[in-house]
Formats: sequence, structure tokens, C-alpha cells
Amino acid sequence: MATEVLVPTLGESITEATLGEWLKQPGDPVKLDEPIASLETDKVSVEVPSPVAGVMGQHAVKVGDTVAVGAMIATVDAGGGAPAQAAAPQPAVTQAPAASAAAPAQPPAQPAPASGDSPAALSPSVRRAVLEHGVDPSTVTGTGRDGRITKEDVAAAAQAKPPTPTPTAAPASQAPSTAPTSGGRKEERVKMTRLRQTIAKRLKEAQNTAAMLTTFNDVDMTAVIEARAKYKDLFEKKHGVRLGFMGFFVKAATMALKDIPSVNASIEGDEIVYHDYADISVAVSAPNGLVVPVIRDAQDLSVAGIEKTIGDFGRRAKEGTLKMDEMKGGTFTISNGGVFGSLMSTPIINPPQSAVLGLHRIEDRPVVVNGQVVVRPMMYLALSYDHRLIDGREAVTFLVALKNAIEDPTRILIDL
Repeated sequence: MATEVLVPTLGESITEATLGEWLKQPGDPVKLDEPIASLETDKVSVEVPSPVAGVMGQHAVKVGDTVAVGAMIATVDAGGGAPAQAAAPQPAVTQAPAASAAAPAQPPAQPAPASGDSPAALSPSVRRAVLEHGVDPSTVTGTGRDGRITKEDVAAAAQAKPPTPTPTAAPASQAPSTAPTSGGRKEERVKMTRLRQTIAKRLKEAQNTAAMLTTFNDVDMTAVIEARAKYKDLFEKKHGVRLGFMGFFVKAATMALKDIPSVNASIEGDEIVYHDYADISVAVSAPNGLVVPVIRDAQDLSVAGIEKTIGDFGRRAKEGTLKMDEMKGGTFTISNGGVFGSLMSTPIINPPQSAVLGLHRIEDRPVVVNGQVVVRPMMYLALSYDHRLIDGREAVTFLVALKNAIEDPTRILIDL
């Protein structure tokens, strides 16, 4: 008996989603509550579980189609999962004439690594990464949920891949000459995911609405680096999470926001809304793009509590299990482009917030200290803000307060 698979409730005010990828193909055995498809909404990816155990039936929609809440997207034939798995090995073990029967038993295990061109095997973003980097998916170890391959896995495999093309193409001109013979230059059109469309729309709206301005400063990271090196092992042993730099910056930011409340405020119509709490949005990299979960009441958390929350967000963003409610709200955003090697940037405000702090990579630079030129680990800070609400004096004061707290972490302990 076939059971219909329906699009589950996706959250408040969300009525539709885009089918991101099929995790199970027709004929595959499925377990009860095992994810069979991934849906992309405006904020996060949501997995659709199987309502029964059995065998995957027919897909009713294709990857990239828009589906409404409650719509039927596939069927599952109940009760057929165990026999299908048990019967498959038998033909493969028999003599050579059974090779034709054994052939269908292998493809379910091989479509994902066998070819990056199969939309059923890899998500569109991963397929594009495979084509861009020229990586064989069968050689990539997936670190995503249920061992699925992510864009980060493809990028890591591309960096570790030995430079095989150079030995084959002795002359430098040989590579371009092969392109015309194989049909010329190629293009691939991939539909934007719903998440990417939403990101593009909101960022453009922010530019069109806010009077954005960016102010820069730099900070000497010596004290924080020394504190981290001294206590990181004890910290991890006691709290079960690694001590990073974001804990210091989030805590320092909450203190500076309390001193400069306009940076933590927002504009609603002709009113300014001031918040006596600091809900800090932290930009986290996910397989399908950047997501921004919120650390609630960060002003009341310790550095350890902040690090635990960020670590949990990062893990679940990679798995695609962040919840809708965890993305909502936020009074101030911190984006750390330094983890990707960014030296300097002008981040865009996350509406309806009025400011965003951009962190960048740490690098040794010569600076003057007490009249002497010394080499110190320095980081550029960038505060983009809505000039309709925040004046330059307030923006600079905020950055200086943050700089002072990072360069002298004792200030964080004594709330100075």
C-alpha cells in the first residue's frame, strides 16, 4: 500500500518551499522517519522524513520545483524495505550469468560518488562546486548529514588533489587547444536556491533603505591570543568546547552596546526602538549559503556559554538542522570573514538591525608602541551602520570601547 509523503509545516508565515534534493530514489529502502528529501525555505533547509518504513515510490516533483505546505511530493510503499535489502546480495554472489541481475543491486550505493552530473545524487550547489573544481565525487568523503557531500568537502578535496593536469599537458598552449575540439566553452545554468534569493533580496533592500556608512579601526590581538593559548586546554576540559575568539568579541560587543544603545537599536516607521537586551546574530557558513542564527540574551552569558552556543550553531548549520525560530530577531550582527582570509570588508546591515561588526584575519604588522616599532598580531574591525540612526561619533566610540576590551580582556571580567 502506497503512503503519500506530504510537505510538513515549515514555520510561522512560511507557506511554500523549494525541493532542494532527493535523498532517496525510487526503489530505495527507507526506514520510518528517515529523511527522504530536503526542502529549502527562505531561511533554512528542512528534511522531510518518511511516514512509514518500506520502499521509496515515485517522485511527484522535481528538484527545483516550488511546493506548498501539505502538498504531496512522493509515495512510499509500506512494508517492502526489508525484503528489498535481503534479496539484493543473492544474485551478486552467484555465478557469472547472474551479472545482469547483480547490476541493479550496485547503483543505489554508487550514484552519489559516481558522477557529479546527477541531480539526484548531489545538490545543485555541490554539483556546481564539483564542476568548478574538477573533482571526482567518488574520491570525496562527505561530512554532511548521513555522509552527504557538502561544498566545503569539495573545496577541501580540490586543495588536496595532486596537480595531475600539468604532467599531461607539456606545452602551455595545449590546454586551450583542446577546448574547441570538445565543443568550445561551456556554461551551466543553475536555478538560485530559495535561500540565496532571499539573501539577495534582503541585502539589496538594506542598501536601498539604510544610509549605510562603514567605520574602521584595528585591534592588537596579543592579549587575547595569549589568554587563549594559556587557558584553551583547561577551558575545553571544563566546558567541553574549544575557546575561540568569537566568545571574547561577542562579550565585548554586549558591553559596548550597553554604553552606546543606539548601535543596538532599530528604526520602525518614525520611531526608534531601543533594546535593553543584546540578541547577537552570528553569521555561520552552511552548505547552501550563509545563515545567521541568534544568540539570545548574550549579555547574560559567560564566554563559555557564548562559545557553546556558537559551536552548536555551527554544527547544526552544517547538518542543516537549524530551526526557524533560531534565525528570527537579533539586535546586532557579528560577521567573521577572517576565517576565510578576508583582510578588510564593508559588511551589509542585516535589517531591521542598524549595525553589523565585521571581523577579519589576524596578521603580524609593524606598529608603534611606546615610541618603538614592534610587530604585533593585528586585526581590522569594520562597523557598518545606518547613519539615519547612528552618528559617526557613536560608531567610533563603540569601536574604541570594543578595541579597549579586546586589548585588555580584564575589562570584560570587571565590566569596564
